[in-house]
Amino acid sequence: MTMTVKHQGLAKPFVTIALATSVGTAAASGFQIREQSAKALGNAMAGASAGAEDASYMAYNPATVGYLPESQITGNLSFIDPEFELKRAQASTVLGTPIEGSTPEGDVNAAVPALAAKWRLNEKIDLGLGVYSFWGLKTDYNRSWIGRYHAVDTSLTTVAINPVLSFKPTPQLSVAGGLIAQYADARLTNAIDFGTIGAAQGIPGANPGTQDGFARVTGDDWGFGFNLGAIYELTPSTRIGIAYRSKVEHTLKGKASFDPDQAGIANTLGMALGGAFTDTGTKADLTTPATASLGVLHHVNERLALMAEVQWTDWSEFGRLTVKFDNNTPDSLTDNDWNDTWFASIGASYRLTERWLLRGGLAYDQTPIPDPRHRTPRVPGADRKWIALGATYSPLANFDITGSWVHAFFSDADSNQKVGDEGNSARGNLTGTYKVSADVFSLQTTWRF
Repeated sequence: MTMTVKHQGLAKPFVTIALATSVGTAAASGFQIREQSAKALGNAMAGASAGAEDASYMAYNPATVGYLPESQITGNLSFIDPEFELKRAQASTVLGTPIEGSTPEGDVNAAVPALAAKWRLNEKIDLGLGVYSFWGLKTDYNRSWIGRYHAVDTSLTTVAINPVLSFKPTPQLSVAGGLIAQYADARLTNAIDFGTIGAAQGIPGANPGTQDGFARVTGDDWGFGFNLGAIYELTPSTRIGIAYRSKVEHTLKGKASFDPDQAGIANTLGMALGGAFTDTGTKADLTTPATASLGVLHHVNERLALMAEVQWTDWSEFGRLTVKFDNNTPDSLTDNDWNDTWFASIGASYRLTERWLLRGGLAYDQTPIPDPRHRTPRVPGADRKWIALGATYSPLANFDITGSWVHAFFSDADSNQKVGDEGNSARGNLTGTYKVSADVFSLQTTWRF
């Protein structure tokens, strides 16, 4: 949606952009979660598609369960601790008024659980069941920060239930497929600059940047997809794995609610614009993208194993997003223009003793948002480099526990939100540079029976 802004002619299209595209931007955002296995995480995900150390690797390749002789269950809990700061932040309204506010600095922590189990039916057929979160996002700013018209709180939570069936036609080859039932829940909030909208409409007493309202949008949905995988043992010490997970399409249905400003500008606008800024139902399409991966694992000797992994993610699936409202607010269009990305890692494991296995790895994770115009406060993503360390302790023959740590170094990422870009007419200009880093701590147990 594009428009020319005039002081006396803002009218209904301006209101639509103020509300609807803030929802669209967040609904289109996606943050990939890879923390389904502390063992894989300790190797920076290297060889995850070929690893098959336990049932947790089923999250990366369903065929891994065919290489597990025992029935087993694994539980994993990861704690993600990012830190961020927006440097040199500047903001102004569409009328040129400077926007005052604090600069964000802090962290938003999140815990990510995962559960996986497999059962051996016979020498050729295995069943598996995983419950994971493949996608998730959380950013949180205070209501007075300088970019409050772009975003305040954003959260996207997904839970995938993934039953799989694995078949071994030969001792060297395992193939598998599974169904994915994914639940998605989103919450989005932002301030609304009623002062600027009212001033553009000529409403007496309107004061840009000082008469804020607030908008909340929530929605949820179930969607369905599938995953496929294969592992082939090239030699007794080397195997290769390939996996594909489909996109999952959601139509998030929920509601929008609004808090008016204390000066009453929102109420005046609502009456003039046919019920704008009133509580209503909402609907927005969200697609979590497809992924494809290739992994290699090589045992150099009884103690040392080397591994590598590459993964492609179809982030360009987002494209243009349409958000619909149940009241008279027109549909909103948001052009996300994200790019497909690559993830690559190398790693090694060393068997120190019969009970201790040490892990390590390095990774490069590409951002889908190379253009500062599309780097919003809801998703301030940037390229990342990983360093990973971990260890597995086996006190019993059928039980082990793994702890892993990852530190992610983010490249500095510029954000350049302009009022002339689609969706920003009511939110204003916002520029700055994000400095981000993150630590991930993961703990996993495996019990074989």
